[in-house]
Amino acid sequence: MESVSSLVLWGQSMPSEVMWLVMLLVAFGGLLLMHFLLGEVGLYGVIVLAVVGANVQVLKVVSFGLMGGEPVALGTVLFATTFLATDILCERYGARSALRGVLMGFVGFFVWVVWMNVTIAFPPYVASEGEQVYQAHESIEVLFKVLPQFFVASMVSFLVSEILDVWIFEGLRRRMLGRRLWLRNNVSTIMSSLVDSTIFSILAWVVLNPDPFPLETVIVTYILGTFGLRVLVAFLDTPIVYIACVMPVWGERVRREGV
Repeated sequence: MESVSSLVLWGQSMPSEVMWLVMLLVAFGGLLLMHFLLGEVGLYGVIVLAVVGANVQVLKVVSFGLMGGEPVALGTVLFATTFLATDILCERYGARSALRGVLMGFVGFFVWVVWMNVTIAFPPYVASEGEQVYQAHESIEVLFKVLPQFFVASMVSFLVSEILDVWIFEGLRRRMLGRRLWLRNNVSTIMSSLVDSTIFSILAWVVLNPDPFPLETVIVTYILGTFGLRVLVAFLDTPIVYIACVMPVWGERVRREGV
């Protein structure tokens, strides 16, 4: 545990840009590991874990010097791996497999939210505010208590953008006869990411918000503000798509040969 704490302290001493690259390597590395060990099923797991994890990460706000020190919510990199996973599923296992992964991510996130809110509903042990038991309950409540506007916006934007990602990727794959994987990956991810940000931001901050934000502010700050990062992630994940589509999968060999 001490080594973990030291690693966290080291990370907190680094610029946010460095930790962003670390997050990128961890997310992509985790996806490749899950795919190698479990194959198609592993990518389903990546989608579910990334959706849940990104919705927790988004609660943490950091600043990037390269972006003028403006506050930026985390979760962009981790959530981007869901589009990467569906592209790999579509290319290697087919569009039906990719859509199955989208559905698993959607249902998995919904079930997780229900579980955690039932947990919050339990009356906590009666203790003074200084005791750790009380602090743990408050921390869980902060992390997992759902505001309806964000939950609905997140669920709708995820389902629409992920299905769009599969539809664009598969349509381009057929039109290009399976060639130009790099182009299909980038076009589908960038377009679906923009749709995801647009739907979520408009629903969460305008349509479902009791005190709606000005539309111009939502477009500039919440939609376009992080879009550059999402485009960058799309470009950077291109080598991962190629690696995942040609790498041997140990999990498939186990199922096939029983070893």
